[in-house]
Amino acid sequence: MAISEANFYNDFDITWGDGRAKILNGGQLLTLSLDKASGSGFRSKNEYLFGRIDMQIKLVPGNSAGTVTTFYLSSQGPNHDEIDLEFLGNSSGDPYILHTNVFSQGKGNREQQFYLWFDPTFTFHTYSIVWNAQKIIFLVDNIPIRVFNNLESIGVPFPSKQPMRIYSSLWNADDWATRGGLVKTDWTNAPFIASYRNFKANACVWSSGSPCAVTSTNSLQDSKWQVQELDASGRNRPRWVQKKYMIYNYCSDYQRFPQGLPSECKRSRFL
Repeated sequence: MAISEANFYNDFDITWGDGRAKILNGGQLLTLSLDKASGSGFRSKNEYLFGRIDMQIKLVPGNSAGTVTTFYLSSQGPNHDEIDLEFLGNSSGDPYILHTNVFSQGKGNREQQFYLWFDPTFTFHTYSIVWNAQKIIFLVDNIPIRVFNNLESIGVPFPSKQPMRIYSSLWNADDWATRGGLVKTDWTNAPFIASYRNFKANACVWSSGSPCAVTSTNSLQDSKWQVQELDASGRNRPRWVQKKYMIYNYCSDYQRFPQGLPSECKRSRFL
C-alpha cells in the first residue's frame, strides 16, 4: 500500500497546448488555457484499473459559450474504454451543462446530461469517478448523479479489463457545444482558463500487465471504492438530481433507438 502527496508535477504530464497549460504553486495548482490558436491538456503518468478519482475544478467564467472542459478516464485504441465528464460552456447567465458518457470496447452512446445546480466558475467544486468491478458512479461534491452498473451478464459491455489514464483538456467545440452549435465562441473573451487542484486517487495502478497495487494520493487511505454501493439514502441522491436537473437521458430517447432501448435501460432507472 503506497501513500503519496498529490502534486501535479509528480502525477501528470502536460501533453499539448504549447505553454498554455501551467503547473503553479509548487505543483498544487494546474491551469488550462484556450485562445483562438489552441487549447491545452494534460494526462496522468499512471494508468489505473479501478479506483476512485477526485479532482477539484473551477470552470471557465463569464461567456464560455463554445468551450468544452473535459475530465475523463480513457484507454487507447479503436476498442478503447472511456468514462467521461465534459463541461459544456454557456452564454453569460445560462447554466453549464455536465455531459457524461461511458464507452466500452469502443462503443459509447450512453449519454446523460445535467444542469449544474450551482455556479461552477465562482469557486472550486469536486468531481469524482468511482470505478470498480460492479459499477461506475459519477459524483459532484460527493453527491452521486449517475450510476452505470456492470451488466455483462446480459451482454452489456463494461469497462473492466483495460487500464485507463486520467485526461483533461480545454478546447473549442463551437460547432456543437452550446445550443447545438448555434452559439459560437466569442474570442474577445480569450484566453479562457480552467483551474485544477486537490487531485486524489485511491486506485489500482497498472504496471506492465502485472497485478495492480492500490495507491493513494490521500493521506487518509480509503479503499471503500472497491465495493462501494449506494444505500437507501444514497439512492435518493441521484433520484433528486435526475428529477430536477437531468436534461438528456439516452435511456428515454425512443426516437434515437426506434428498435428498442439498450438492454441496460430496462434493468435500472438510475443508469
